[in-house]
Amino acid sequence: MDIPSGIILGMVQGLTEFLPISSSGHLIIARDVLGLQTNYGLSVDAVLQLATSLAIFVYFRRELLMTFRTFFNLLVGRVVEHKDKVLFWGIVLGTIPAIFFGFLLENSMDTIFRSTSLVAFSLLAGSLLFYLAERFAKQNSALTPKKGLWIGFFQSLALIPGMSRSGSAIAGGLLLGLTREEAARFGFMVGFPILLGSGLKKLFELQTHG
Repeated sequence: MDIPSGIILGMVQGLTEFLPISSSGHLIIARDVLGLQTNYGLSVDAVLQLATSLAIFVYFRRELLMTFRTFFNLLVGRVVEHKDKVLFWGIVLGTIPAIFFGFLLENSMDTIFRSTSLVAFSLLAGSLLFYLAERFAKQNSALTPKKGLWIGFFQSLALIPGMSRSGSAIAGGLLLGLTREEAARFGFMVGFPILLGSGLKKLFELQTHG
């Protein structure tokens, strides 16, 4: 991949990752519309997501470090505050669906999941999901580990390019009764392990296969 193409794709990633409009979908559209020729398409996207995970860590560093501390305290049997325990288990359970479906669909993601037509359809479907979440959001209940798991299923929709990861997670949180602030906060935090893991996995694959 040449440097100008990398800069353009990096700008697209930076502008779209933190909005509920699907960064992966817009990366595919940018390549198609601008005629950018890049090898290892998914790997390049994943490396860009690795940079995104760094940005999420910087912004949510206090909450994420507290989550790491909660894990350590649970490991050694120390007393942990209820809200910290709920956040920890919510993130753990919320990560499982994306890992499961990611491995299940991995062989399809470099082929049929790179279609611009699929991206266009998914962008429309994602918009409808977000509209319904806003329309029926009650914002009357708090996060629980079980809700974290369900939000994880919503987040896994982002394996389809065009479905926003943050948008799907936030929409799921709203439909489950979380406030907009809590849904957005948890939506980004539950995405951190997925973005980091995906980026590291694809970076390792790039180094392994040259």
